[in-house]
Amino acid sequence: MSDGGGRTTGRPAGGRLDLATEAFVAHRNLLFTVAYEMLGSAADAEDVLQETWLRWAGVDLGTVRDRRAYLVRITTRQALDRLRTLGRRKESYVGPWLPEPLLTTPDVAEDVELADSVSMAMMLLLETLAPTERAVFVLREVFDLAYGEIAEAVGKTPAAVRQIAHRARAHVAARRPRDVVSPAETRAALRAFQRATETGDLRDLLDILAPDVVLLTDGGGLAHAMKEPVVGAGKVGNLLSGGLRAFTSGVTTEAVEINGYPGLVFRLDGHIEGVVAMRVEDGLITGLYIVRNPEKLSRVERETTLSR
Repeated sequence: MSDGGGRTTGRPAGGRLDLATEAFVAHRNLLFTVAYEMLGSAADAEDVLQETWLRWAGVDLGTVRDRRAYLVRITTRQALDRLRTLGRRKESYVGPWLPEPLLTTPDVAEDVELADSVSMAMMLLLETLAPTERAVFVLREVFDLAYGEIAEAVGKTPAAVRQIAHRARAHVAARRPRDVVSPAETRAALRAFQRATETGDLRDLLDILAPDVVLLTDGGGLAHAMKEPVVGAGKVGNLLSGGLRAFTSGVTTEAVEINGYPGLVFRLDGHIEGVVAMRVEDGLITGLYIVRNPEKLSRVERETTLSR
């Protein structure tokens, strides 16, 4: 069986192949979404799905009451293992680390809760949770799994999972915007950014930068980017005014859906040079995220279907 990325995976023997494959394919988009929300990396999420399939292939389907829950449980366990490895990898990452951006299908934006959960801002917020807290929060708040099912997935008791969920929910609530931002608000801010990149006139952009705006640029040591976060409207404005024209010389911009919200893709001679996403609160940009690491740009070449 192919995992969707062209790789061949193991397969269950005999007549179980069709049943196992049917169940896996039916829930594949859901499983990818679970893994991606836990990891912030599409490449690692795909690897988790391959590992999930290999384990699913050896399961006696006659003993499985709920195939969706069972598959989510396998995926969660594999993602938790990989999340701990990713934590060590990020410690040596060059400059700010941003989630791998996804070019998402229109239906993701229509599902307000799903779009909010995979937005760049939320994915960065999830990075501040411990691995088990992140898994519990994602499975409960995004996918509405029962505490008993989550307990089996993370190896805790239902009572412990309730406590972890409460703690993670409070942590996220204290750091996220009070209201879900409409795509229209983000689109208006994005248009100001796009005009600034095309004309070099930053006045409209400066008007919508929050005083404490944070600019994060992810080059991963492979593309030019700031090594540290840039904080404050004045500093961000000065940096953009000095750097945008050089960066965008000969570059075209395209408005797209990035992680469920309006975003921009920069191209030079047809090749993707970077992706811009942002966090908007009360009509002002509070977070500006630019991904230039070429290893993180393959998922904006084609749409990714997410589901919950």
